[in-house]
Amino acid sequence: MLDFLSLNLTDLSQYLVDANKRIYWGYLFSALALAIPVFLAQKSQKFQNKSVVNFFRFVFPKNIYTARSARHDYALLVFNKLIKAALFPVVAVTMVPIALAVSGGLEALFGYFEHFQLSTTAVIAIFTFLLFIVDDFTRFLLHYLLHKVPILWEFHKVHHSAEVMTPFTIYRSHPVESYLYACRMALTQGFVVGVCYYFLGPTLQMFDILGANAFVFIFNIMGSNLRHSHIWLSWGDKIEGWFISPAQHQIHHSTNPKHFDVNLGSALAIWDRMINNLVKASSVKSLSIGLGNSVDHSSLWQIYLDPLRRAGKRIVRKLGIKQTKTAP
Repeated sequence: MLDFLSLNLTDLSQYLVDANKRIYWGYLFSALALAIPVFLAQKSQKFQNKSVVNFFRFVFPKNIYTARSARHDYALLVFNKLIKAALFPVVAVTMVPIALAVSGGLEALFGYFEHFQLSTTAVIAIFTFLLFIVDDFTRFLLHYLLHKVPILWEFHKVHHSAEVMTPFTIYRSHPVESYLYACRMALTQGFVVGVCYYFLGPTLQMFDILGANAFVFIFNIMGSNLRHSHIWLSWGDKIEGWFISPAQHQIHHSTNPKHFDVNLGSALAIWDRMINNLVKASSVKSLSIGLGNSVDHSSLWQIYLDPLRRAGKRIVRKLGIKQTKTAP
């Protein structure tokens, strides 16, 4: 047990130096840099003095980073990591058999294919782009289902129950949702690897920056950590028609019924545009986040158990099972 805890807590400490993690130090630093023009544009009396001290007060307000909701996010980062390490290896879907099944299935359907004779650079570019575009679409698709399927929404509520947002809010999720995203990643990567193996050959390589997909790295360096924050950073209407800005994702967390289920995309806005689901930052004048009084996630026990209880009740009702009260 001690070895298990030590190994996983050590792994957590590596998040700050792993470019595949949202809280990688480079992404945090870039978010801090992008917050500077937002701070300088502030017209409130509180931040009229544009000093360094006031900048850090603006970026790290005590009432947000010490709030109960934020403290839950910090705890969920640790506990979810331990739950994932303990349970996911037993039931996780893995990429390799999916890739083999996809490439084998294509060969069974269409026969042997003499893969395209492309340069190494072209193969890397195609493979990297497909990984990014299919990954972004499947993220959007799962996110859509988490909002639209009532049983799944019970688990996704954990993320939306955040009363304040910090970069650590990305880790505010129920283990059931985390498992669904892990399976999604394995299916996505397996599909892309299988297709590219069939058409491009066995030598597949991703163009990466510090070990992360180049497109994902660029997305994260462009302020991904401001998506879960109080810092309103818009890209402007034209860019926001193609890419989801930090402000647009904050709208996704809005308590305003007009904003429920909008801006579901991760990096690309095109998926929301396709279903007329995109809201740009310029159309929103004020914002509050959370779920209001519709759910009580005021403790870690409630965060973990309440979604299971609510989802269980929905399943019982769906199956038409009558619940009987036991005698006291």
